[in-house]
Amino acid sequence: MRSRDLALVATFAALYAVLVYLFSPISFYALQFRVAGILRPAIARKSVLAVGYALGVIVGNIFSPFSGPYELLFMPFMSFVAGMAGYIVAKPFKGNYFVSGLVIAVIIPVSISWMLNQLFNLPILATFLYLLVSEQIVCFLGSLMFKLIETRFKWW
Repeated sequence: MRSRDLALVATFAALYAVLVYLFSPISFYALQFRVAGILRPAIARKSVLAVGYALGVIVGNIFSPFSGPYELLFMPFMSFVAGMAGYIVAKPFKGNYFVSGLVIAVIIPVSISWMLNQLFNLPILATFLYLLVSEQIVCFLGSLMFKLIETRFKWW
């Protein structure tokens, strides 16, 4: 891994974790709105950011009221999978942030809904629908943000 990529991964992980912590009242529970998710569409440009995303999820989830194996192992793994899927699907679309965000914001709600069902016996469909809407909004806003940044800077 190049030092530039390593720096991007570390910065991405740190930003994600800090945003989860700063917005912790709305970052957890069944009705969550994880503001840190605005960073996810960036994975469309650099696949190594999926590693940063997973690391950021680990650190951010340490502050979860439900911190345990699901939050510290399962969700980081699924975050990596979602990030890589977002990168792979967006690649033919020239690294389109919106495509990447869309893919990630489907996989993550499925993962969280399943986890909440396992932990608290919450109905998967009910939690999935709310999470799908909130994740799509966050990823759409992140896609817009990175598209605007890209008009002035090549950040990757």
